[in-house]
Amino acid sequence: MNLSNVVIILCRPEESRNVGAVCRAMANSGLKNLRIAGKKTDFDEERVRILAIHAAPIWEKAEFFDSITDAAKDCVLCAGTTRRRGKKRGKLLLPEEFAETVSPISQNGKIAVVFGNERTGLEEAELDECTMGVTIPSDEGFGSLNLSHAVQLISYHLYRKNLDEGKKVSRGSVPVTLERLNKTVTEIANDLQKIGFFKVTGRADMEKFWTDVLSRAALSESEAQYIEKVFSKAAGLSTKLKTEQ
Repeated sequence: MNLSNVVIILCRPEESRNVGAVCRAMANSGLKNLRIAGKKTDFDEERVRILAIHAAPIWEKAEFFDSITDAAKDCVLCAGTTRRRGKKRGKLLLPEEFAETVSPISQNGKIAVVFGNERTGLEEAELDECTMGVTIPSDEGFGSLNLSHAVQLISYHLYRKNLDEGKKVSRGSVPVTLERLNKTVTEIANDLQKIGFFKVTGRADMEKFWTDVLSRAALSESEAQYIEKVFSKAAGLSTKLKTEQ
């Protein structure tokens, strides 16, 4: 596990003190990259620092974005944390399963972990911006976790994975970012649409499916290009066969 490639993204946090507590939770596990989907001017600097204490440098270096998609565009995959299951959320990994899954990917690519608003968590549309889901089991009678506690639990499992691996370094290929992966997914959808595989109204769901699956595969640039060529050739052959009939 390469902790320097782990990015914590807070989506629409409301309480400045919670942001400070998140900084401290991150520091406990050796994480330093904080990004916030929101405006820096929405937070009280003094209240952030009160709970951040010696982890204030994480706040000082925090980056701010308009959306989860913008905040995670240079990452290989984007994991949304949620305690609620939904039809479109697929399998939700436990924290230890998540650490096991992303560890090899983190060696050469950035991993984003997204935490929602303190009151509402991640909304359906925000989870759609993520490519996989993580859940922290808790009692049904009181399932909601404090924001910093949730960050602490996920961060701890990533940290433990790092310790268990003895900070091994991989020399594997560098996976493409989500921004680059979007090009591959768009070309796949274009080619499938050319051969009439789905109606235009089904394109968004198809693109979401391919983004989620391929992000977990951590494709290299050459693999992404190969997939594009396969679908492009298939679409070309289909068009040729229709012309010859």
